[in-house]
Amino acid sequence: MSKILLIEDDVAFCKMLETFLSKKGYEVISAFAAGEAYKILANHAVDLVITDVRLPDDDGLSILKHIKEDYNNIPVILMTGYAEVNKAVEAMKEGAFDYISKPVRPDELLKIVDKALQAEAEEEPKTSKKAPKSATAAPQAPTGFIKGVSDASAKLNQYIDLVAPTNMSILITGDSGTGKEYVAKSIHDKSKRQAQPFIAVDCGAIPKEIAGSEFFGHVKGSFTGAVNDKVGHFEAANGGTLFLDEIGNLSYELQVQLLRALQERKIKPVGSNNEIAVDIRVVAATNEDLEEAVKEGDFREDLYHRLNEFSIEVPRLRERQEDLMLFINLFLDQANKELEKEVEGFSPDAVEALIQYSWPGNLRELKNIVKRMVLLAPAAVIPKELLPREIRVAMIEDKKDDYALFNAKNEQERILDALEKTGGNKSKAARLLDIDRKTLYNKLKQYDIKL
Repeated sequence: MSKILLIEDDVAFCKMLETFLSKKGYEVISAFAAGEAYKILANHAVDLVITDVRLPDDDGLSILKHIKEDYNNIPVILMTGYAEVNKAVEAMKEGAFDYISKPVRPDELLKIVDKALQAEAEEEPKTSKKAPKSATAAPQAPTGFIKGVSDASAKLNQYIDLVAPTNMSILITGDSGTGKEYVAKSIHDKSKRQAQPFIAVDCGAIPKEIAGSEFFGHVKGSFTGAVNDKVGHFEAANGGTLFLDEIGNLSYELQVQLLRALQERKIKPVGSNNEIAVDIRVVAATNEDLEEAVKEGDFREDLYHRLNEFSIEVPRLRERQEDLMLFINLFLDQANKELEKEVEGFSPDAVEALIQYSWPGNLRELKNIVKRMVLLAPAAVIPKELLPREIRVAMIEDKKDDYALFNAKNEQERILDALEKTGGNKSKAARLLDIDRKTLYNKLKQYDIKL
């Protein structure tokens, strides 16, 4: 199976091309920036590179030159906009195999890809492809966790990488459905305890009457119904990580017991006189305001500070718009496997509706909707009409956004206003203007706006 490196910073368009080429039998690795592409080239042997000419951190010509210098017989196909024909000509002079103009027609691209790979196969006996610097694959993130490419994701991943190697207790905050458990598991997998247990506990689902037994275990005969010894969550997590989800739901009495166990690193099973030493790292999560709960006397201040040695806030899905198609494709693959279907994706207008929606239920809502759409899909592509009504209605309302450039007579003023409101952040300004970053770059050039 031929392996293709696809470099495109428009995430939605990139994932659509990736899905199309994968269905045609190619293995596709995607990169959303030049820096990411260089790392992939250094660690993976690829047979073909398809790159956009315009990228956030570099351009396709630089990538082409890098490949020609270090991987001289890997063919490169460039994708260009209507105003970038001169760059396409320059790329051909520099040794690009071919170029294709946007909007890209998949069938036309497929012909060029087949032609490039056939030419490479004929050339291979004459010259060998430079091997990647390392054949060792990067460690995989826990199932369901995506690092993402948005600014909010970059900050989240920076905090995870920073705190994971330590033994600090961590408090993860964020709205319901944002993926706090995935973050906790990622921290565990990147820690020195990764080979030890990761025990997740939903504090809101444990009845008050048996909470002590659930956390600390019990001995046989300690109370009615205790017919056998029981190992509690603390002992089960010994050596590893104990994840306490919805920590704010713990009763005050159990908060006292939990604080003692964390301070002394010892537990006493219900009905036992013997203490058991435990070596655990605690990661807690909540969607409540624990500081306010402390002020109101509902949560112990000493326990709050014990848990909150380091805090991480997981962003809402609407703050990670560039990551949306990554999550959609992940949940699409999961749903296809679970439901034994072969849905390829969403139609372009359905994708637009999904991107416009604010996702109040965050990742949990997105996952449920994608799974439902895969179940209901009458064909390989899910049409907009099949989406839930609230998403279709939200799309109509978003079209009325005051910042939208569609048919706007004062584009330049709107762009300057959006850039001012976002502190010059182009990605955020593009989202505010309801356009992609490439369109914004073209507009900045058109109006000679310097930042």
